[in-house]
Amino acid sequence: MPLRTPDAYIASLRDGRCVYYRGQRVVDVVSDEILGIAVRHAAIDYEMAEDPKYRDLAVADGYSRYFHVPRTADDLLARSRLIEQATRLGRTLVVLIKEIGTDALFSLMVSAQRLGGPYPERVRRFYEQCRDGDLAMAVAQTDVKGDRSLAPSAQPNKDAYLRIVERRADGIVVRGTKCHTSVSVNANELIVLPTRQLSEADADYAVAFAVPMNTPGLILVASPYLGRSDHDQFEHPITSRHKMVETTTVFRDVFVPWERVFQCGEWQEAGPLARGFVEFHRFTAISYKLPLVDALVGSAIAMARLNGIAGASHVREKIAWLITYAETLRALTQHAAEKCQIVDPVGIAVPDTLLVNIAKLRFAEDFHTALMHVQDLAGGLTVTAPAQEDFSDPDYGDFLQRAYAGANGEGLARIRMAKLVSELTTGEFGGYQAVLAIHAEGSLEAERLTILREYDARSASELVEWMARPGD
Repeated sequence: MPLRTPDAYIASLRDGRCVYYRGQRVVDVVSDEILGIAVRHAAIDYEMAEDPKYRDLAVADGYSRYFHVPRTADDLLARSRLIEQATRLGRTLVVLIKEIGTDALFSLMVSAQRLGGPYPERVRRFYEQCRDGDLAMAVAQTDVKGDRSLAPSAQPNKDAYLRIVERRADGIVVRGTKCHTSVSVNANELIVLPTRQLSEADADYAVAFAVPMNTPGLILVASPYLGRSDHDQFEHPITSRHKMVETTTVFRDVFVPWERVFQCGEWQEAGPLARGFVEFHRFTAISYKLPLVDALVGSAIAMARLNGIAGASHVREKIAWLITYAETLRALTQHAAEKCQIVDPVGIAVPDTLLVNIAKLRFAEDFHTALMHVQDLAGGLTVTAPAQEDFSDPDYGDFLQRAYAGANGEGLARIRMAKLVSELTTGEFGGYQAVLAIHAEGSLEAERLTILREYDARSASELVEWMARPGD
């Protein structure tokens, strides 16, 4: 059966993988107090496939829809809707265990056709293994990079970039360090891609492959960010139940058999493969940002109502700005799918690169303004409100509830909404999302450069030159 149950997914993570958290080896990520939250969050993808409410959205042709190779705009739109709904169930935190892996698989399919040789068949077999096994996947692309003014081969610390250190009859051996590797502690397979354009001198760094998470020599060092040990849902309505873990991913002489190697020294293809993955993944990104911006709109409307200021003109102006922000991103996401290009000979539908990057840049550049508007409407209660225990205290709890009643007459409801705004905008989770807005799926500068490259400047130039000519 190509669909796994949530329990089968969770059981698959008990495979002896080498994970460290705060300097301690984690023997079992499933039962770990912190990392286990990420495991249960990731199970959303498997739960959706079993839930009659979401099954048609989550399943296509008997497999997880994530593995459905997009051939048309409708395929991309269905994929986007699935990503958006899964993120809603994650209370604005993307699940990512199939989204990012299939982004990588689709880009590898395109790259393999360009390279030819054994690569198309290797990618096809690996894709089918992941699809048929309903596997969870992580992607390690970003190298730690060391001195960014130097090329990989010129780094004083050679482990700043992942590289091939040995070619053998049965495979290759790789060494180096990747960072920002999302969901690796709770995935089954790790897909590795190059991070940048390379020169011939950097050919050993042009490498793409996949390995199981329990491969000898693979070490996952989990970030402690969002690593809270209290599960107070009143104070932390999102992070008490949802978490995604990033790792520094160390390859200490990791062996990769040839059948799992998808690029090996073809330095000319490193940049195109890296960019191809990013363009798929930015479409995933703008799809999973939609529940977050919707939550900002909803919490702003709720706090304006609870605070009794919904009718004020400046409040209506801020809410209108937030709605425009959210719906512009939604429209750009949909139009990027509708304007997709079909890449031959593989026949994969690639979302419109220009529109995807405009959407991602618009989200990032305006995100902090959106946080400001929500914080402005919510007020200082987001950081100064009492704890749940205070509202339950038999001596003064009722007094606090009356004191904070606001416009709706129920103080606890107002405080709960303020706590949610705090999670979204002020605390660790808000800071996490703010950093992701700037850096995840590529930098702002990378998005601007892509927009400049993809825009049809020649047509615009020809228009104004014609308009400026006398007598025409």
